[in-house]
Amino acid sequence: MNDDAEQQHSAGAGDLPAYPQAMRAQAFRTWLTHGEADTRNRAASRVGRWQAVLSGMAEGRLTIGSRTPVADLPAWVTPEVVRGGFATSAASAEGPLQPYEREAASLAGVPAARRALFAYCLTEPGLARLCALLDSGRYEIAVPEEAALLFVAWLVRAGDVAGALALVEVLEPWADRLRFTPRPSDLPAPDVRAVHRRTVGDVGASLSARRPHSAVETQREALSVWQPFGDELLAHWLETAGAGRVPDRVPDDTWQERGAMLLRRYQDLAAAHTRCTKHRDPKENLGILRGALEEAVAGRPLDARRLGLLRHAVESMVRRRGRPGSGQHSELRARQAVQAALPSHHALAQLVLRRLSGLPQRTGAADPAPLVADVSAREAAETGLPEGAVVPVAVRRIVEAALSAPIGTLVERGVVPSAEVLAELVPQLVAATASQEYRDQALRTLVAVHYRAFRNRRSLLLLNLARQVRAEELPWIRAVSGYRVDDQGQEAALTALRHLGELAVQAFPGTLLPNPLVRELAVLARQAETGAPFVEELASDIFMGTFTPKFLAAARVAAEVLGGTLYERYYAIDYAAVRNLAIIEASESVRGTHRARTSPGFAKLCAARAGDAGTGGWSVAANGKVIEQAQILTTHNLATLVGRIGIRPEPGWGDLARRCFATVCLLTARIHGNPRPLSTIKDAAYAWRQMVFHLSLCDPVEQARVIARLGEETARHPEHVSARLAPALIGLRQAAAGGSPDTGGGRRFLGWTTGPHWLRPDPRA
Repeated sequence: MNDDAEQQHSAGAGDLPAYPQAMRAQAFRTWLTHGEADTRNRAASRVGRWQAVLSGMAEGRLTIGSRTPVADLPAWVTPEVVRGGFATSAASAEGPLQPYEREAASLAGVPAARRALFAYCLTEPGLARLCALLDSGRYEIAVPEEAALLFVAWLVRAGDVAGALALVEVLEPWADRLRFTPRPSDLPAPDVRAVHRRTVGDVGASLSARRPHSAVETQREALSVWQPFGDELLAHWLETAGAGRVPDRVPDDTWQERGAMLLRRYQDLAAAHTRCTKHRDPKENLGILRGALEEAVAGRPLDARRLGLLRHAVESMVRRRGRPGSGQHSELRARQAVQAALPSHHALAQLVLRRLSGLPQRTGAADPAPLVADVSAREAAETGLPEGAVVPVAVRRIVEAALSAPIGTLVERGVVPSAEVLAELVPQLVAATASQEYRDQALRTLVAVHYRAFRNRRSLLLLNLARQVRAEELPWIRAVSGYRVDDQGQEAALTALRHLGELAVQAFPGTLLPNPLVRELAVLARQAETGAPFVEELASDIFMGTFTPKFLAAARVAAEVLGGTLYERYYAIDYAAVRNLAIIEASESVRGTHRARTSPGFAKLCAARAGDAGTGGWSVAANGKVIEQAQILTTHNLATLVGRIGIRPEPGWGDLARRCFATVCLLTARIHGNPRPLSTIKDAAYAWRQMVFHLSLCDPVEQARVIARLGEETARHPEHVSARLAPALIGLRQAAAGGSPDTGGGRRFLGWTTGPHWLRPDPRA
């Protein structure tokens, strides 16, 4: 499910219980059958949550699809949400008292109850404590409600007692149920300007969870323990060879005594070193030598079979490695000793963990280089690791994810490998931008920390084009809204919006902007008051054929940017008609002739362009065709970024088009032999559409040059890639020349279809 879009369910609410029933059954099976206790415990917890969903729906306490799904909770309360956007009957800020709440109640001398703690916080000493937290920044907010009383304290200190009382009046009915107090922290709030993928604490937890690599440690044990011991056994038996074969000479008492000592040492080694099991195999050379020695020490003569095995083992070991002590043998064992002495990845990870322990755990690291430096002389003396040992790449990558730097730097260094990861980081940037709207430093920090907590609020499954709750709707944010300094906030938001848009398009030109990123772009656009319409990717499985007016607004922006270009011609769009439709619907909305929450004209246009979509009844594929046409008409935010925000990515539109086509080729290569390629075809079509967009912004000379060289890219891929894409390339060239892409051998590249896709069969078959 697309949990960030404004959507509606495919078949109303009647079939909604099917999903939570399936999820409960899946969790129940895991609880009963999984081998790990921790996994079973987590599954048991999921069973309880899904049961709460089903019970709430059955008893009428839950209205799935509503902005207020829990009957007695207002929209501003953060609901507990499970997979798929289903709310349980609980709020995220309720439940048993947290340890920090009990400690706060104890320090205040009040009963360990939320209402008592709430009342104390409104007293003079309670407000003084909250103000001290505001000034120090030494607090954490896990869910937005935990910031509420900090906002009350700030309003009181700012002299806005009326605003504080109004906010308290909203909160008071929930004082015994929800956590409204912050979590004290030993460290101040992190710098709101810092952007990092993972905190130092996150990295430390990942390194702590790493375990020694079983195969590597087994090999290390074999090289350092069992091969040297095998050499001793071999040398011991070679003493009996004389001038002939083992055992031509009758062993004397001294040989027997040393043999008994070897056997006792074997027992000690086997008890201490348990990774290798090969030495226990009586058919392996070491097992044969040991078994024969046990017989000899016990005074029993070797039978013909054991004697034959012994001689074969000795001869093969000497033939392969030489006699113990010989130059060939010594050289081999020296190399193996060096290999065995190399520090394990686990040991080096533990060293890095020690380095991390002295840093603030809730922030990123400004410079990860010292954390992954070679082992120093002091560290070698303290840990036994060899001086100069290099931290392995796998450990370095984990640590480098904590780099705290501008987002562009993180993208450049590969810390942000995809648009989806970029979307995860953007709330940090938006939090810093949102805080710039306020002059007071304590309030800036509070707003930024609160925004990050708010962005952890999971999205609900919404029906009938309902909208997810926004941060500005929360009562404590409304209470301080009058303290914004609009000119500073707008300028900062526009700068951040332009920078982020350029970064996303430049770094990942062939990827659809993910919904979490679109959501943050929309927040910045509202802060900057640009009026830029940003639209989400809708989910085809819960689409009901309607669009909000912002889709038509986005298509109108696209008409302004792309009218008369290759894009309009390739996708057979009449952007003049789109502009006229937008004008007509805007006037009808003003006159009240249709509901402003939907754009019926845009929905009708998309359905008509989708062709047979909808003629055969509801289906995911038919919905997908309609949604794809909406994405084509709106360019899925690219035109908005160019036409309203003014992005100009470097190194230019032609380079972006080439990189989009490289993505198309990579995705097309994955179709070959894929039994379920339709999602890959869809992604390839998205990348193709973005290529056509970028090409349309090139000047004619550059556009022709880029199109002419696309064949060079296909030549870098398997032969079937070129064959599959040949119709699409023909269609593109025909459109660039002023014709239609769907004539002759050309094909217009679309992702969704209700029948077989022309890209799917092997073109060479």
